[in-house]
Amino acid sequence: MNPKETIPLFWPYIPKEKILKELEDTLNGRWLGQGPKVERFENEFGIKFGYEYPLFVNAGTSALELAYHLIGLKEGDEVIVPVLDCTAGQMGLLRRGVKIIFADIEKETFNIDPQDVERKISSKTKAIIAVHLGGIPVNGRIFEIAKKHNIPVIVDASQHHHPTSLEGDYICYSFQAIKHITTGDGGMLCLKNKENYDRAKLLRWFGIDRDLKAKKNYQAWERREMTFDIEEAGYKYQPTDIDACFGLAALHDLDKIIEYRKDLAEQYKKNLATIKEVSIIAEGSYWLFGVLVERRDELAEFLKENKIENNLIHLRNDIFKVFGGVRLPLPNMNWVESRYLYLPLNPKVTRPDVDYICNKVKEFYQGREIRDEIKILEKKIEELKGKL
Repeated sequence: MNPKETIPLFWPYIPKEKILKELEDTLNGRWLGQGPKVERFENEFGIKFGYEYPLFVNAGTSALELAYHLIGLKEGDEVIVPVLDCTAGQMGLLRRGVKIIFADIEKETFNIDPQDVERKISSKTKAIIAVHLGGIPVNGRIFEIAKKHNIPVIVDASQHHHPTSLEGDYICYSFQAIKHITTGDGGMLCLKNKENYDRAKLLRWFGIDRDLKAKKNYQAWERREMTFDIEEAGYKYQPTDIDACFGLAALHDLDKIIEYRKDLAEQYKKNLATIKEVSIIAEGSYWLFGVLVERRDELAEFLKENKIENNLIHLRNDIFKVFGGVRLPLPNMNWVESRYLYLPLNPKVTRPDVDYICNKVKEFYQGREIRDEIKILEKKIEELKGKL
């Protein structure tokens, strides 16, 4: 089988008929911005995932920014983060003047390494960020360490839409276009107590109490008196009912979405099991299918030539100038850096696609072995000629 089109690394899940039905309903009403469907999506998400206090926002990074605000992170504070992660969430730490402490990763999961985290805790450590990278659950030791040192944990579950409540103090999800389910762009901040929830809800909309404003029919004045006041400067992080239409359309397909991705991942694992140069890094909710491979860059080019998209997705963050631009002595990251690669895993990919991809990976390594053997033989022949 040779694909007519390139097999994409990413592809969004778009239940078009369900989305259009939700949109038609919304477009027949008065609310396009934050309205009743935002609240409905929050409620249904909370039921599906098991959270009492979910807050829908306009991006996963907005969820992280609200968590930073609630903790009260300020200039000079230290926050421990995994060195391998999307850079987006850490920009908010830089803007606050926070000192980012990069921790090493686990070779087996690419997630933050608990042992290195504990080594790097200081009196200035005000938070730990744990990322479920690629949908692989973070090591539970992180939460034990954090509890022992009385440090809050911000959990970045942007890539982990497993429908269950997660351990941690502030749980942040992303619904960016290519996640398991999408709202086009959006996120959810799930909080563990009502006090933080109520405060975050105000901060989401400039610090304005929209519930109170709704009771006053959205009028700012009543008989020359203000109908609401603002006590804390907030943000413009609210989502829209248009966003919620996408989320509502996809949310109840989530189990099916994860099961489909898991099935493809199992097919990958079965086909790649016999290739000694390949180790698999994929489990949990299977947002990414990662591999550790020999001759990574050569393999990547070979797959690309054969219409198979592949990529590293995230680079280690310490090498970006904005984070210092210095490759830190992180042994596991240093070892993984030249070996990791991600292969296509999304709703567009089929089981025959996976078979084709795996066959090409096998072809690459088998072909390399033959070529290497030929080179060795050619070298020996040249040596023999020199002796004659």
